[in-house]
Order: sequence, then C-alpha cells, then structure tokens
Amino acid sequence: MWILLAVISSISLGFFDIFKKLSLERNNVYVVLFINVLLCTILVSPLIIMSLMGNEHCALTAHGHLLIFLKSVIVTLSWLLGFISIKYLPLSISGSINAARPILVLVGAIAIFGESPNAIQWIGIILGFVSLLWVGFIGRREKTEKGVSIWIVLGILSIVLWAVSGLYDKWLISNGYTPLAIEAWYPFYQTLIMAIVVAVIHNGKFNPDTFHWNKNIIVIAIFIVIADLSYFFSLSYPESLVSIASMIRRGSALVAFFYGALVLKEKNLRLKIIDQIILIAGMTLIIIGSICG
Repeated sequence: MWILLAVISSISLGFFDIFKKLSLERNNVYVVLFINVLLCTILVSPLIIMSLMGNEHCALTAHGHLLIFLKSVIVTLSWLLGFISIKYLPLSISGSINAARPILVLVGAIAIFGESPNAIQWIGIILGFVSLLWVGFIGRREKTEKGVSIWIVLGILSIVLWAVSGLYDKWLISNGYTPLAIEAWYPFYQTLIMAIVVAVIHNGKFNPDTFHWNKNIIVIAIFIVIADLSYFFSLSYPESLVSIASMIRRGSALVAFFYGALVLKEKNLRLKIIDQIILIAGMTLIIIGSICG
C-alpha cells in the first residue's frame, strides 16, 4: 500500500509542477506562493479544527508545534527558491532538476536512518548525479538571457532543502507525529511566514512583478495537498523506506517533461530525452536493487 501511496503522490506532484509553471507566467512569485499556502490552509482547515478540539490523530503539544514550524520554514524556503527557478527555466529543465531530489534523500537516508544501498542501488545513485550534471549542460545550451545559470543554482538549492524536508518528515513520523497532524499545521505556519515575506517585499525598495489572479493557483493547492497527504501516509507504514518512496515520488518529472515537450514545444528535446533516460535508468536500478536486496 505504501508504494501505491507514493505513486499517487508522484502523479499529483507532476500536475503540481505543470500548473505551478502556468500560474507563474508573468506573475508575482511571492504573492502566488502566499495565496497557494493560504488555499492549502483552507483546504486542511477541518484538520486544524480537529486538532484544536484535541483529536488524537491531529493534536500537537507545544513542542510538536515548534517542530512543525521548523518544517514550515524549511519547506517555505525551498518553495521560494523553487518557484523563482521554475518561473525562469523551461519546464523540462526544472522538472529534471526536481527529479534529482530522491538521490539526495537516499544519501541522507544512508547517513541518518542507516539504509544501506547495495551495488545496484549505488549505480542508480551515480546515474542520478550524472543526470543532475547533464541538466547543467542543457542549461548552458539553452542560455537565452544573462544569468540563466543562476536559476539553475536556485533550483538545485531548492532540491537540497526539499531533501532535508523529506528526511525530516520521516523523522517526525518515526517519532509519533501523525500524517494528519503534520498536514494540518505546516501549511498554516507557511501562510504566516509568507504573509511576513510578502509584507516586507511590498513595503521595501524591491519592486516585484505585478500580481495577476490565475485560476491555476487553486489547482496547485489541491494537487500539493493530495501529494503531501499521500506521501505522509506512505511514510507511516513501518516497512516503508523514505529513499524508495522519495524516488518513486520524483517520477513526477516525467509528467512535467511530457507536458513541456508536447504542449509547450520546448527546445533541445534530444538532450532532455537523454537526461530522462539517465534518470529513469537510475530510478529503475534503485528500485530493482531494493527488491533484489
């Protein structure tokens, strides 16, 4: 069942990436992110009410709230960097960068949770890093404006923070925090953080892009809530492995790639297909290594 939940999360994340790209076209990144987390909070508000009423599946202690707040800080920073990156990069490039996240999670799982890859899995890990380097090469080929490499760097920093968050999720659930409790409160704290960020940016000297309402913002909120809940419940199974769940989850890059190739008609598709093949090979080897191991 935990594998199926990871697959559901993966598909939801793929559509999240697509509609996120559409919502950011000629739009204000910070306001879009703020409205997105606000809508997520509204969607999970029944869970917040249950938590305040002391429901055992959603309730948190003061210390628990502090730990969830820390997760919100990590996720918000990752999203800020990721949203800025995806706004300026082709969807197939940003999707490929995002697909390297599980490689970082796997490395962290080895160090923190003692998950030991076998020889087949190690080959998959190496291919994952090769894929990430290949993305940088494609980025140089697609340089259409000065500083495009900056957006790639921001995207990479975003996935590092995302990996930290994924490992932190496993730690939280392993220490008794339920998926419903995490999902109830971390969007709420994200909303508070982004409200401060937007207020500071708009009242400061920085002049951000104008915000335009886009109905896709509602869609990305729905998909990220589904993706997160599926992922949290996947990790709640005792036999689940965060490294494998994360790897399956990042199959979402394939959804983004096909949309970018078939609908957006992005260029350098041959190079990007090579990157997808490397990624798929790495993911396949890691999963095969898990089954055989």
